[in-house]
Amino acid sequence: MSAVQCEVTAKVAASAPMSVFERYLSLWVLLCIIAGIALGQLAPGAFQVIGRMEVAQVNLPVGLLIWVMIIPMLVKVDFAALHEVRQHVRGIGVTLFVNWLVKPFSMAFLAWLFVRTLFAPLLPADQIDSYVAGLILLAAAPCTAMVFVWSRLTGGDPLFTLSQVALNDAIMVFAFAPLVGLLLGMSAIVVPWDTLFTSVLLYIVIPVALAQLWRRALMGRGQAAFDAAMERIGPWSISALLATLVLLFAFQGKAILEQPLVIALLAVPILIQVFFNSALAYWLNRRVGEKHAVACPSALIGASNFFELAVAAAISLFGFESGAALATVVGVLIEVPVMLLVVKVVNASKDWYEHA
Repeated sequence: MSAVQCEVTAKVAASAPMSVFERYLSLWVLLCIIAGIALGQLAPGAFQVIGRMEVAQVNLPVGLLIWVMIIPMLVKVDFAALHEVRQHVRGIGVTLFVNWLVKPFSMAFLAWLFVRTLFAPLLPADQIDSYVAGLILLAAAPCTAMVFVWSRLTGGDPLFTLSQVALNDAIMVFAFAPLVGLLLGMSAIVVPWDTLFTSVLLYIVIPVALAQLWRRALMGRGQAAFDAAMERIGPWSISALLATLVLLFAFQGKAILEQPLVIALLAVPILIQVFFNSALAYWLNRRVGEKHAVACPSALIGASNFFELAVAAAISLFGFESGAALATVVGVLIEVPVMLLVVKVVNASKDWYEHA
């Protein structure tokens, strides 16, 4: 793709309105929690049948839903935008530092501090390792699709946003499995390496390849055709995510009813991680002299997560009924309201930022 086409794609992404699904994602997730728990109690046999539909430890209905969830988002990613990285070397450097060297390790520390130490007496002992694993998975994959929304709401530079997403996704293909394996090992959690690499293949490598082929075919028909297709398939991702959550909470329902405090406790390290990483990236960009329109998307991608991938990996590695799956869903539940708060903070502090 040419530089002109890349700029058009970025500007289209920057101008698209925030959909109803995106704006009220937390509400939809809450309704899915209620629906899933209710259905799990009313028809446990049906969900047990779904749970047994596995091939090589991959649940087929969930695998299909996850592809429908992830692929439309990856179609938006333009790897041709990687050449734009050199235009904002300092901002990209901050993004990479926070996303890959601070965020996963700080979450591993927060998981140890809160889940293993401070909150341990309040949590089911047999799920503590699983909760820690879920939090690590949540922090190990930088945001892909929603960062365009956050950037748009802060007046972020669309080309910078596009280039940092493309670079993070390219790194994720190679770094996600080793990073997760390292952090799980450091947390004394057994790493099922074969399942981990299968998850990377199924939920990163293949979806990225299919999405880019689909993108190339759509772009070959012109920008208008691409935009129309994105408008049609946009709701697929959220719909598939919500259906996955209904299934997950149908399996998790009994544990949640017995110990509803778990969700609130798991939210604590996630909230701290969001505020810490966004503040760090925002401040570092100011220190290195990047403009506000770059600092905002850099801070926001450091705060948010590719929660669709985290949910997929948690289910594949640890199962529907695991604490890991529940921990990743807590991230989905609080993502939108917390990120909207971060958006308000960076917008309100623009004068402070620009008067260094």
